[in-house]
Amino acid sequence: MDIATAAKIGAGLAAIGAGLAAIGVGTIFGMYLQGALRNPEADAKMGGRLIFGFAVTEALGLIAAVVALALAFS
Repeated sequence: MDIATAAKIGAGLAAIGAGLAAIGVGTIFGMYLQGALRNPEADAKMGGRLIFGFAVTEALGLIAAVVALALAFS
């Protein structure tokens, strides 16, 4: 296996990380809505954690996408 083929396989595996980040964001917002609907008073406390969790998950997805593109075009 040459280096170009290995890079393309690595790019495909890194692209999976970007897709999994989308699943993570959906899970974060789904769990937030479940908690907010069960206990509306705790909504204000969970808002900051929601935004932080979304930002970290989305950043990891973007990093995976950048790595995939870097491997695919190098």
